[in-house]
Amino acid sequence: MDITLDKARIYEVLCGYCRGLDRMDKALAYATWHKEGTALYHDIYEGSGRGFVDWVWEAHAGMERHFHQIGNHLIVVDGDTASSETYVTVALWTLPDSEGIQQEIVGRGRYLDRWSKQQGNWAIDHREHILDMQTVHELSRGYINQVSARDSSDPSYAFLAGGSHRP
Repeated sequence: MDITLDKARIYEVLCGYCRGLDRMDKALAYATWHKEGTALYHDIYEGSGRGFVDWVWEAHAGMERHFHQIGNHLIVVDGDTASSETYVTVALWTLPDSEGIQQEIVGRGRYLDRWSKQQGNWAIDHREHILDMQTVHELSRGYINQVSARDSSDPSYAFLAGGSHRP
């Protein structure tokens, strides 16, 4: 048993979850949970992990852009099970309303996850999301890189699939 490797694999699943949501890669987002995994996003959603992905898919489809970022991360591994607390910041840009006004919604919270390793793969058995604080304000648009895409045309897919990573 290599706890350091297990922690790295769990962290990689969390990074994949953020990427899956932001690039609208549903298979990657689904892979975060075991098929029987559950999710409790207080005041937002309660049900299966895959059901949450389906729910958030519709919500994100109605956004212009979204950005998920994880920060502080604590993991306790006990054999083939683990628990973790991961800080998360989510920024959402709404589409313009009937008056052309857009909002930016920024949520800061934590993922409390229970994990298990099945057939060598770590995934979530249960997630509890706690939204610690949220701000909502009228969006004052700045620079947007037009290369960034919410699908597999994003440059990260070709870059990560490519051979050499030397400059």
